[in-house]
Amino acid sequence: MGCNTLMSSIAISAFPSLLSSSKSRFATSLPIPNVASSSRFNMTADNWMPGQPRPPYLDGSAPGIFVWLCFSDFGFDPLRLGEVPENLERFKESELIHCRWAMLAVPGILIPEALGLGNWVKAQEWAAVPGGQATYLGNPVPWGTLPTILVIEFLAIAFVEHQRSMEKDPEKKKYPGGAFDPLGYSKDPKKFHQYKIKEVKNGRLALLAFVGICVQQSAYPGTGPLENLATHLADPWHNNIGNILIPPQ
Repeated sequence: MGCNTLMSSIAISAFPSLLSSSKSRFATSLPIPNVASSSRFNMTADNWMPGQPRPPYLDGSAPGIFVWLCFSDFGFDPLRLGEVPENLERFKESELIHCRWAMLAVPGILIPEALGLGNWVKAQEWAAVPGGQATYLGNPVPWGTLPTILVIEFLAIAFVEHQRSMEKDPEKKKYPGGAFDPLGYSKDPKKFHQYKIKEVKNGRLALLAFVGICVQQSAYPGTGPLENLATHLADPWHNNIGNILIPPQ
């Protein structure tokens, strides 16, 4: 496809009323293909990539498989990881759990630093000191030695995960409801599906944010994300990731 034809295809998709006018010089000077009728350029709810059919195992009902401006998935699975039904359910569950952890982690990193209580990197330095005492928001934590905290966390997480593994219904395993839905958001099925989509979208954003925070800390060891942001805004040309990857001469 030539450059002129490609540009006209883009233009007619964006401004159909303009290019359909007899006064438009583009309408007479360039050949305009019938973009709407071409399956190569037609993106529907059945595929995530023009010309690529959705996998048969993604029926459009999953809120956790590449949701984009709609209430169902677009069949995004280019590596065919979800062909086995058991694997697909496990991947959806794992993604959702990781999303929830990330949505807890990112505010837990940003809020203490915003309150002037130190950054997340320095907050864990006590664990490297023999007999170090854990603190939370500047206050000592009861039983706050590293071995005691590790034992408490191990027992607590093991109990919760054991209880969750006893549930055989995959939906209840991901969305248990009851005490975990005190405001009754799951009572309306249509709204509940929208909440699922919002949760996984915000969760993916939190996952990306956490990866960005880790990359920033690796580039500028010992600093927090808000400190990095303030330094960058003060001198964007000299304080950025590019100057770390390619140090100025």
